[in-house]
Amino acid sequence: MVPNWIETFTGSFEQKKQYKQYQARIDALPEPYAATAKALQRYLMYYGSLTNGATLVTMTGDLVDLWERAAVDGTPVRKIVGEDPVDFAETFAQAYSGAQWIDKERVRLTKAIEDAERGQQ
Repeated sequence: MVPNWIETFTGSFEQKKQYKQYQARIDALPEPYAATAKALQRYLMYYGSLTNGATLVTMTGDLVDLWERAAVDGTPVRKIVGEDPVDFAETFAQAYSGAQWIDKERVRLTKAIEDAERGQQ
């Protein structure tokens, strides 16, 4: 009973465990893959603005899988991220359609404009 109550506030313990496992896999990557994965993960945490723990864990797992495969194959980092790492990161994040913090504000802005228009008539 207590774990369910605690998870309501802290999030899923299983997701936290998976996330820590993914972090360990990132730390175990050879260079330059580890540094690249860490940099991308940091950017995605800010850019992605995900509010759903399951989506964040899935995205992190996919990121780790990508860089582990690149390391095994010896694929150069630039061959994966291209000339614009920001574009790569943002395109990568778009594949994960979880709820974002900004979604609520988008709805609020749209409603405020519609309400303002109604007041003009």
